[in-house]
Amino acid sequence: MSAFNQAVVLDLVRRSESGMSRVELIGATGLSTQTVSNIARRLLDLGLIRESGKVHVPQGKPRTTLTIDPKSKYAVGAHLDPSMLTFVLLDLAGTVVHRKHLPVVAVAGPEETVARIAAAVEDLISETDIPRTRVLGVGIAAPGPIEFDQGAVVGPPMLTGWERVELRESLGKATGFPVFLDKDSAAAAHAELWVRDKRSDQNFAFVYLGSGVGAAVVMNGEVVRGSSNNVGEIGHFSTGEGGRLCGCGRKGCLGISIMPVELVNDGVSKGILPGPVDNSDLRQITDHFHKLAALADAGNESASCLLGEAAGRLARAVEDVANLLDVDGIVFGGPSWPPVGTRYLEVLHAALANRLAMGMIHEVELLGSALGEDITAVGAACIVLDHVLAPRSGGLLLE
Repeated sequence: MSAFNQAVVLDLVRRSESGMSRVELIGATGLSTQTVSNIARRLLDLGLIRESGKVHVPQGKPRTTLTIDPKSKYAVGAHLDPSMLTFVLLDLAGTVVHRKHLPVVAVAGPEETVARIAAAVEDLISETDIPRTRVLGVGIAAPGPIEFDQGAVVGPPMLTGWERVELRESLGKATGFPVFLDKDSAAAAHAELWVRDKRSDQNFAFVYLGSGVGAAVVMNGEVVRGSSNNVGEIGHFSTGEGGRLCGCGRKGCLGISIMPVELVNDGVSKGILPGPVDNSDLRQITDHFHKLAALADAGNESASCLLGEAAGRLARAVEDVANLLDVDGIVFGGPSWPPVGTRYLEVLHAALANRLAMGMIHEVELLGSALGEDITAVGAACIVLDHVLAPRSGGLLLE
C-alpha cells in the first residue's frame, strides 16, 4: 500500500508540467498531510524528486514546488524486430537521451542475438557517460506470442530458431540488469500512455504495424493482459472476401493482407518495384516498402491503389476491434506506420465514418502516434520506469 501511494504521488508530479506542491498533492490524492509529507521526504532522499522553487498564493505561506529530477535515474529500452534492433536510453521524465539502431543478422540464433543486444546496451550507456548505478533496468519488446511469467519468446513467425527462448533470464545474465520483457504491441501502448497527460484519455486500442501486425488494449490507464498476457493477436482477423492465401488456410487474414513483405512482393509482381527481392532480407523489404510508399506519395497510381486496398482491409479489422472493445480511440503506430500513416488514416476515416456501431453513441478517434519508428523501444523503457513511477490498480489509495 505504501509503495502504491508513493507511485501515485510520483506519477502526479511527473505529469504536472510545472510540478506540484505538497498541498496540491494532498488535494489530488486525498491522502493525509502526514502521509504526503512522509512520501515527499522519502522521494527527496532517494533523489527521484527535487524542490524547485516557491509559489506564492493569495493566502498562507508560499508553497514549495516538487518536480521530477529527470537525471536521477534512467531506463534502457530495446526493440527486437525481425528487421532491426532499436535501443533507447530514457531519463526519469521519459525523454530519450540517446538511441542506437543495429540491423538484425538474419541467420543469427538466439544466443548470438542476446550477445549483440547486451553489447549494444553497454555501448548505449557508456556513450552517454551515465553511471551504470543510475540505470534501473532494461525493457525489451519482442514479437509475440510470449510466455509473460516465464519471460520467454515462443515461436515468433519471422525469427528463425526462436521456438522457445527465455529471453528475460538470458539477457539479465548477459547485462547484469533487471530485465522486463513484453510484446512489441504492448510496449508501444505503454509508450503512448506515457505521453497522454489526461486521465480521461486512457481507454484506447493500439494497432501496431511492424514486420507483422498486432494490437494492444488500454483500459483505465493500464494495458489489458488476458489470461496468457497475449491480448492483441489480430493477424488472423478477417478482412473480407478474397485476398492472399494465409498460412492458416484462409484468405484475407489481416497479417497477410498488410504486412510489408507481402505488399512489397505485390509491388514487384505488378512492376511497381524492381525485383527480385529476398524475403529473408527484411532490411531490403523495409527499404522497398519505403520506396513503395514514396511512389504512392509521388502520384504513382498503381502504388496508391495497392496501399489503398491494404488500408481498406485494415479498416475492416479496425471496425471489429472498435465495436468489440468500446474504446474512445484507436491509435496506430510502429516501425511500418510512418511511411503510410497519412494515407492509411485518410482511408480509415472515410471507410469507418458510417460503419462503427460505437460511433452512434460516442466518437471513436482514429489517430497516428507521434512517437515515430522508435515507439516500441521507448515503450520497453517506459515499462521499466512504470515499476518506479506508475500506480497500479492492484493497490488501494488508503492512508
